[in-house]
Amino acid sequence: MRTKPRASRSRGQGSALLTVLWLTAALAAIGFTLAGTVRGEAERAETAAEELRAYYLAVGALQRAELELAWSVIFPNQRKIPQGSTSVDYQFPNGVAHVEIQPETAKLDVNSVSVETLNRLLVALGVGAARAQEIAAAIDDWRRPAETASQFDLYYEAQVPSFRAPHASLQEIEELLSVKGITPDLFYGTYVPAAAGADGPRLAPQGGLIDCLSVYGARDRVDANTAHPAVLEALGISPYVITALVERRRRSPMTLPQLAEFMQSMGGSMEHLRVEGNSIVTMKATARPFLPDGRLSDLRRTVAAQIKYMPPGSESVAHVLRWYDTAWSH
Repeated sequence: MRTKPRASRSRGQGSALLTVLWLTAALAAIGFTLAGTVRGEAERAETAAEELRAYYLAVGALQRAELELAWSVIFPNQRKIPQGSTSVDYQFPNGVAHVEIQPETAKLDVNSVSVETLNRLLVALGVGAARAQEIAAAIDDWRRPAETASQFDLYYEAQVPSFRAPHASLQEIEELLSVKGITPDLFYGTYVPAAAGADGPRLAPQGGLIDCLSVYGARDRVDANTAHPAVLEALGISPYVITALVERRRRSPMTLPQLAEFMQSMGGSMEHLRVEGNSIVTMKATARPFLPDGRLSDLRRTVAAQIKYMPPGSESVAHVLRWYDTAWSH
């Protein structure tokens, strides 16, 4: 009986050992990949659950503010929200929420504001002079009856898909997104580089048309406590007075007598200013849930609603005109 040479047996054993090592390395790589995938999926699931908690916190805070504001109007001696408040903060067992309250009278009525005022508003929002004139004219063309086709109609008909301007009052403010020259950044707002030397973040929020115009807005007098600075500038209020007014209302909202006293001290006019306004308000609720260790999460979720408070004797106290599951808040 013949036996294999010792060298041949050693080569066979070496090949087997090498195969085992390669298999071990491959299995280790698969294990590490699987562990990373599981960890990533677990983190994504945790973030999704955290976002869901933040969403329902924001919804609950907005609904609570809606009811408390109604209670404060019906029972002025038992106000839950002080008169003139522009925001309210809530702390829940699962997190915190900040609710902004802005009457629609803080904005200008998009269907009646003059072209000149629209032009000044657009310039105040950072639009160049020539482009601002064109957009103001396009908005006026959109809302005004016309017997013949205009240059803007020819532009809309050339789009894919093509469409026609209604030449009638806007029913929803989002119609502005179809007007020539209006981009999502101009409509919703964006971030711009902060002023040189300014403390804080490098980017500063810049509002959009949605913060300044509304189909339920004011015709001539806007809420001094919440109107966007661009709206105040569009109404012809001087930059010096605007800066002082924004600083004053940041400390606390003003009542009508306080506003009158402030404007008198500034040498300004009350012609375009008021406090609060009609029965329609926009509320934005931004919520942050608590983490298991009790710290606040960095995750924020904002929802918003446009709410009309109904007159006494109506079936419901308030009616939600628009609901925004995702909103942008400063």
